[in-house]
Amino acid sequence: MEQLSTAAFFPGAFQSVGDGIPAQLLFIWDTVRAPIIAPVLRVLMVLCSGLSIMLFVERIYMGVVIIGVKLLRRTPEKRYKWEAIKEDTEIGSSVFPMVLVQIPMFNEKEVYQMSIRAVCGLSWPSDRLAIQVLDDSTIPSIKSLVELECQKWADQGINIKYEVRDNRSGYKAGALKEGMKLSYARKCEYVVIFDADFQPEPDFLHRSIPFLIHNPKLALIQARWIFVNSNECMMTRLQEMSLDYHFTVEQEVGSSTHAFFGFNGTAGVWRIAAIEEAGGWKDRTTVEDMDLAVRASLKGWKFLYLGDLQVKNELPSTFKAFRFQQHRWSCGPANLFRKVVMEIARNKKVTLWKKVYVIYSFFFVRKIIAHINNFLLFCVVLPATVVVPEVTIPKWGAVYIPTATTIINAAGTPRSFHLTIFWIMFENIMSLHRAKATLIGLLEGSRANEWVVTEKLGDILKAKTASKRTRRLGFRIGDRVHVTELGIGAYLFFCGCYNMLYGENNFYIFILVQSISFFIVGIGYVGTIVPSF
Repeated sequence: MEQLSTAAFFPGAFQSVGDGIPAQLLFIWDTVRAPIIAPVLRVLMVLCSGLSIMLFVERIYMGVVIIGVKLLRRTPEKRYKWEAIKEDTEIGSSVFPMVLVQIPMFNEKEVYQMSIRAVCGLSWPSDRLAIQVLDDSTIPSIKSLVELECQKWADQGINIKYEVRDNRSGYKAGALKEGMKLSYARKCEYVVIFDADFQPEPDFLHRSIPFLIHNPKLALIQARWIFVNSNECMMTRLQEMSLDYHFTVEQEVGSSTHAFFGFNGTAGVWRIAAIEEAGGWKDRTTVEDMDLAVRASLKGWKFLYLGDLQVKNELPSTFKAFRFQQHRWSCGPANLFRKVVMEIARNKKVTLWKKVYVIYSFFFVRKIIAHINNFLLFCVVLPATVVVPEVTIPKWGAVYIPTATTIINAAGTPRSFHLTIFWIMFENIMSLHRAKATLIGLLEGSRANEWVVTEKLGDILKAKTASKRTRRLGFRIGDRVHVTELGIGAYLFFCGCYNMLYGENNFYIFILVQSISFFIVGIGYVGTIVPSF
């Protein structure tokens, strides 16, 4: 097998004068490198290569399924019965089921009007629709604004209720659970959930509800997200690439093969009977949506993903907001996996093949390995091998498989394919935070249940840009300078420079570019910077 050797000795790289500290450090390094560092690095390299193969095989499997779905034209309408709901002249609107729409909010000053306006514009008989705005806001002025907005629509004949709680117990899951306990909510058969920045089209219910009416085993209809601010900055374009793959491939594969996927927490329609049978909303992790989906699936319920049913929403455009979101999205699934893996294995209502899919493919490969391996391989092990001449790197593990995996991922967003290099660099940077969050979730660390609502900006940037008031730079150093990223960048820069000067391969091209990427993020030059006045 073709190998890339790093067996270059240190030809003067650490030349020092006399017997000072540099010479002593070099002596210590030479002493421990071969007997201690090299064996550990070999084990890590073998581990990373194995994990890379698992990820690659998973991508190939999903690609084959997607191609099969497209070639065989296995549309949702072919797999499940769908008939438009027609109003009966004798019984009138009673032919339409009662639907509850929940909009959970928390200090959503910039976007609350958009979601409420869109939901109030849904096409459905007014006497068969109840809208709940579940406001957990802690800022009195924002609560007043949201309440006034609800009252404005109520005055126009919309059945909209403004609901508040005394505390934020259970966060989003707690709010949804309390909302379903209200008397008018108990009369509903289905519940639709939209986060505060989501804007459904008027025909959303007419396109989704019929699937649930005519297919009694279906519990969930999940719509696809599309992003109103994907062109706002480079960071939002790169997020779009990752999420497009998630929806067009991962969700479609789960829906087509096992009628199971993780509920995305919003832009979905649930059968209330399925929620109740699964045990209702639980707040034991920060991914209450995925938790409910797993429990409902173990009860035998099926899910359907509708790729052509799209709902507009906003991507986090500040690095701080995106980082908190990724912590929750990485930590929560790992923590949930820890809690439900044995429950899934012992379940007798689902097939063995589905158990393997949920435990291995859905959780282990996509939620655990994917986050840890990216950081470990590209930001730790690969750079370290250039200064440890005893370790050789298989070319297939360092180049071929990662390249193929990347191309498969990037193909999900053809319009951004030319940004693939930037996407690779940014994903490797975010793998630092995802890997850390995954380990916190698996070990149930102190931040395992940390819940920070993703900040949405709405039209705030347009408003502030248009303002004629004098801008001032007021920002805190801690919000712009990220020490961890700078530290990793320095490590990569050292390894890249050493490889360029003394190495026998060209890994420095990748390593130095990656180090520059870490430096850029480390000084806060990423995402949207919201001006203050």
